[in-house]
Amino acid sequence: MLDKSAPPRTLKLNAADNVVVAVDPVDLGVTAAGVEALKRIPRGHKMAIVPIAKDQPIRKFGQIIGFATDDIVPGDWVHEHNTGFHAFERDYAYAAEAKPEFVLPVEQQATFEGFRRANGKAGTRNYVGILTSVNCSASAARFMAEEVKRSGLLADYPNVDGVIALTHGTGCGIDYNGESFEVLKRTTWGYACNPNMAAVLVVGLGCEGFQISRMKEAYGVTESDVFRTLTIQETGGTKKAVAAGIDALKVMLPIANRAKRETVPASELMLALQCGGSDGYSGITANPALGAAVDILVEHGGTAILSETPEIYGAEHLLTRRAATREVGEKLVGIIKWWEDYTERARMSMNNNPSPGNKAGGLTTILEKSLGAAAKGGTKTLSAVYHYAEPVRAKGFVYMDTPGYDPVAATGQVAGGANILAFTTGRGSAYGCKPTPSVKLATNTSIYEKMIDDMDINCGDVLDGVSLEQKGREIFEKLLKVASGEKTKSELLGYGDAEYVPWQIGATM
Repeated sequence: MLDKSAPPRTLKLNAADNVVVAVDPVDLGVTAAGVEALKRIPRGHKMAIVPIAKDQPIRKFGQIIGFATDDIVPGDWVHEHNTGFHAFERDYAYAAEAKPEFVLPVEQQATFEGFRRANGKAGTRNYVGILTSVNCSASAARFMAEEVKRSGLLADYPNVDGVIALTHGTGCGIDYNGESFEVLKRTTWGYACNPNMAAVLVVGLGCEGFQISRMKEAYGVTESDVFRTLTIQETGGTKKAVAAGIDALKVMLPIANRAKRETVPASELMLALQCGGSDGYSGITANPALGAAVDILVEHGGTAILSETPEIYGAEHLLTRRAATREVGEKLVGIIKWWEDYTERARMSMNNNPSPGNKAGGLTTILEKSLGAAAKGGTKTLSAVYHYAEPVRAKGFVYMDTPGYDPVAATGQVAGGANILAFTTGRGSAYGCKPTPSVKLATNTSIYEKMIDDMDINCGDVLDGVSLEQKGREIFEKLLKVASGEKTKSELLGYGDAEYVPWQIGATM
């Protein structure tokens, strides 16, 4: 129990820092970290511990998180009112810290109980999916899934986790020779191939820009008992299309039900890394703890995907140093430059992120948020960099370019092959994913207890003395249990049907 007579707890995260983070609120006039607070410092927020002159860097994690917009004195609250953002040079030091990876022999690797697929990959869930080529076929796809649920058909197939309709709001009004089509094509086919999908039906309207036939041709796809397509127009309208879809699903379900869990090495896990509703503790507790779990997974031969490019902006130089080669690092920097141009064309700023909720939780600039977010990636060598929804083929720690918006980012990772997901949050994000289960990690005990029905792991106890190594091991063990079939809180709540959100990059015509 916290001793109320003791000074409020603070953290100085690096010897070079000129601020501390308030673990407990620091009231006006109270001394903490040897400094008297000149304003109330909310928990998770920052207090200056030395003078910081106007225009000088503010440092946290030993890194620049912003620049003073006015003279800041010791004891002052450091936040939006006196902290600004502008670009500055970063030393990318390509591959300077790359090192050979240690991977345990197969016989020493952890295992989970997964579904081994015909192509050798392993799933953590066993879904039948209904995907759509266009928003115009979204309702028909939902009607099919609803009819399966209403009919009780799934009761005969206990090994099937469900029939899910994953719909989206695009697919037409796009240039079918352009980037939007390519991204949607990769995303749709990536979901169809995700090892958590036992069988897939793709439903279209027929006249849309995103033609199913073009996707099949691009990937050399032939239809089978576990991959079917139909269009509403060719089938004769909505009712006939729904009936045809149900008939197709009745063929798929017995085949999907034949899959049974078997012992699989942890090297078959592909972990998507996400954080949303971040706060001032995210980079101190849950994110580095997840990074510790990532290091363990990589040592067991598995793969982890860091993403959300706007949320590693300003921390990318820490990743380029760990790149396996200069080419890998330069690919990441090229993506950063694309985002700078992308936001400028849209008359936005990279510092539009953090969100209001992030700022209320103690995060001030994108630089600060990114330094905490990048900690999810652990310490291993960055082996590869991918564009959105590209299939991830490398093992180890990799990067995928995605927006920071969680549903869009996770959709790209799942399309890339992620069969399990870890999601950290300090403000309390309400999120789940299908077909890939999402393990929710709370950055602080308060939000864990307040949203206990949504959170799987409390990382707030890191502030009470639990080591990051211990917490990382706890997260890794939880991931193995979930991969083996244990339901996450978001699965128990029924999340995941509405969280499929492919990235719309190009113009809508």
